[in-house]
Amino acid sequence: MNWQEIFATRMDRMKASEIRELLKLLDQPDIISFAGGIPDPALFPVQTFQEAMADALAPANSSAALQYSVSEGYGPLRDWIVDEMTALGVPCTRDNVLITSGSQQALDYLGKLMLSPNDTALIGWPTYLGALGAFNAYEPHYDRLIPRGNCLAEDYAKTAEDKGGRVKFAYASVDFANPTGETLDRAARENILDLADTLDIAVIEDSAYQSLRFDGDPIPPMLALEIARKGNIDDCRTLYCGSFSKTLAPGLRVGWICGAAPVISRLVLMKQAADLHSATLNQMAINKVARSVFADHTANLRRVYRVRRDTMLTALQEHMPEGVTWTKPEGGMFVWVTLPKNMDGGDLLRHALETQKLAFVPGQAFFADRSGANTLRLAYSLADETQINEGMKRLGAAIRDLA
Repeated sequence: MNWQEIFATRMDRMKASEIRELLKLLDQPDIISFAGGIPDPALFPVQTFQEAMADALAPANSSAALQYSVSEGYGPLRDWIVDEMTALGVPCTRDNVLITSGSQQALDYLGKLMLSPNDTALIGWPTYLGALGAFNAYEPHYDRLIPRGNCLAEDYAKTAEDKGGRVKFAYASVDFANPTGETLDRAARENILDLADTLDIAVIEDSAYQSLRFDGDPIPPMLALEIARKGNIDDCRTLYCGSFSKTLAPGLRVGWICGAAPVISRLVLMKQAADLHSATLNQMAINKVARSVFADHTANLRRVYRVRRDTMLTALQEHMPEGVTWTKPEGGMFVWVTLPKNMDGGDLLRHALETQKLAFVPGQAFFADRSGANTLRLAYSLADETQINEGMKRLGAAIRDLA
């Protein structure tokens, strides 16, 4: 049977994640890996989760924990998110919050909600690989979102029209972005909102790393800035995607979307058609753990990851040859490295694996047009200081070999 003739055309846009393939390297003990942008499991609040799971499965709670539930999500957890969003400058209610199976599902739902084939999404260059994977299924075109640039709204609109659709949304990872580690300043966020108002499009604000700021002053989310302009979340076009994966535990797959109630109600219909609801047991556990330890736990994450970030930046300064540059993130998990123009990150990875037992993610995967060959992403969240120092020494040696 020729399955290829039966598959939908969207499957041509769906490719294996290069990062997921690289994660398999973590099982090899002799590899120093900076590939997976994942939290350190040694920092998971395991005991608190054990207590939370036991409580959820106690006789008084087990029938709710193990039964079907509402698609919108577990009410007490949505209330906790409402309080957190309000503290960020986003006053809202339960009706503005949908629990999703991680923020990755949120991106998939938003792509499904807004993108028709040949529509255009405005994205970063580079951008989060998971966002490309989520949006690709709906067969869009991409145009480069330049928050600090001067690209005119009418130019975006004309380009999208020439490609057979219209611009539907701007997507941005605003704090310590995956993959670059960069943060959009307040002026850049305001520029995106101005552009969205002119084009009459949505804004998807990916804030998976918002709680992991090490340095500098917090910047209000774009949704908070828009509420300050318009007065009410239900009058806003920004949709905020949050996640517990980078703070509490990725394995439970709990994230959320916060936005205008009319949009949330449409997303609930998608949730009902897709998986009915996210796992109630997981939501109950996340709710209890978040209420018990979220502030203290994220403070500890910031202390640990700050040391690792500082160690990596110092080691890069010591070991990188001339012509190599890198970002200096204020938080999150990533440093973005730019190699000399004639060097290919994929070739460097193959050489580094073979000669240095070193892994990272070539940057080309994060570009919608597959440009950026001379870039790579380093994740410092999983490695200790000794591994980071040794890894940057090996990376410098591999780069010199190919120079």
